[in-house]
Amino acid sequence: MRGYEIMTIHRPDLTEDDVEAKITELESYLSDSGVTVTKRDLWGKRRFAYEIAHMSEGFYSVLSVQAEPGAVDSIDRMLTLTDEVVRHKIVRPGE
Repeated sequence: MRGYEIMTIHRPDLTEDDVEAKITELESYLSDSGVTVTKRDLWGKRRFAYEIAHMSEGFYSVLSVQAEPGAVDSIDRMLTLTDEVVRHKIVRPGE
């Protein structure tokens, strides 16, 4: 298994409780896919450097996970299709 960080930006019109629920849904999806979440870091609402789809802020979160390389593709696809996620990025720390 390899270490990855999954950063997500959720829509600003959600409440903090809604964002928390969406992160919990993501964590349950990850555990069902055989991915282990090692750290959860919620950054809260932050302003963007530039507008994305007419939005100037969003809720940031970072999950540190241990996953097989094949599982990352399905995670990427799921986050791309999720309407509440404005942007996401999956990286291997240190590379």
